Amino acid sequence: MLHENKLAEIRKRIDSIDRKLIKLISDRAALATRIASIKKKEGGNTSFYRPEREAQVLRRVIAENEGPLSDEAIARLFRELMSACLALEQVVKIAFLGPEGTFTHTAALKHFGHSIQAVAMPGIDQVFRQVQSGSCDYGVVPIENSIEGMVNHTLDMLINSGLKIAGEVELRIHQHLMSKTRNRKKIKRIYSHQQSFAQCRHWLDTHLPDTDRVAVISNAEAARLARKELTAAAIAGVSSAELYNLTILESNIEDEPDNSTRFLIIAEKDTPPSGNDKTSLLFSMPSRPGSLLKMLSCFADNDVNMTRIESRPSRQGLWEYVFFVDVDGHVRDKAVSSAIKRLGSEASMVKILGSYPKAVL
Repeated sequence: MLHENKLAEIRKRIDSIDRKLIKLISDRAALATRIASIKKKEGGNTSFYRPEREAQVLRRVIAENEGPLSDEAIARLFRELMSACLALEQVVKIAFLGPEGTFTHTAALKHFGHSIQAVAMPGIDQVFRQVQSGSCDYGVVPIENSIEGMVNHTLDMLINSGLKIAGEVELRIHQHLMSKTRNRKKIKRIYSHQQSFAQCRHWLDTHLPDTDRVAVISNAEAARLARKELTAAAIAGVSSAELYNLTILESNIEDEPDNSTRFLIIAEKDTPPSGNDKTSLLFSMPSRPGSLLKMLSCFADNDVNMTRIESRPSRQGLWEYVFFVDVDGHVRDKAVSSAIKRLGSEASMVKILGSYPKAVL
């Protein structure tokens, strides 16, 4: 009886806290609508979603988190809260590399929350076009996998596009074998994206060495195809299994447990500083001895930390390359601005792809 009384008292306290939470959430939502009203009165091309502001809020609540919920759980709760409040101001349209159930779809929901209008596109170039045309507010595209490296199609689009990088998302990638059949021995064909096959090569060679591997445009498409065949399987994420009603036969079959993919948020506008930012840019250089060292010294001499450099054929001439660079800091920071100004005097071409908040969990 004493045990039941204690439980009843705790549940009563939980109910009281829930009522306070509902009131506070409603107050926050009301303030969001007031902000929307003020912005609409200002007129013009008003931007309701503020990447730098959202990053600042997430960093603050994580810093103030004392548990027992993890930082990841707190960030997830506040992302959804901000997403729902933003939807009262404006439903944001997000183009992503589809179909539904891809890792890019998961990245879009992780970054923007579920209170968005997610628009699946069949290719990376179509994602860029949706944002360029104004049909969508933002786009989400993959840029880099920790095992397989850069996504070249995205790099090529960044070279020619006028869009800006407005944010990044880092997603831990877990690959699962899924099928309509529950018997792995019956599987004769496996569908997946070519990068997923590469990420699971050792597991497949060990456990399903004689099974046909068919590369398709996305893991979600692989799951859709596997749903139609009793002797087929797909390698994809959990969301694809749920979406296409497939049974997960084997979980986490990726060869590297730390397999992660980085995604970019693309937009038409520049993003103001958030306090913890990254700048991405590209440059080409004269074909002279020591040219690359000169380019890189522009950052080193200004104490700007370079976190990534990647080369890509420029397609403008034989053996000419474009270099993609990520550095710590915002283009409005004095050190970054000085480094880029000097780079502009040394390089054949410099293009700033965007300054944006670093990924928050």
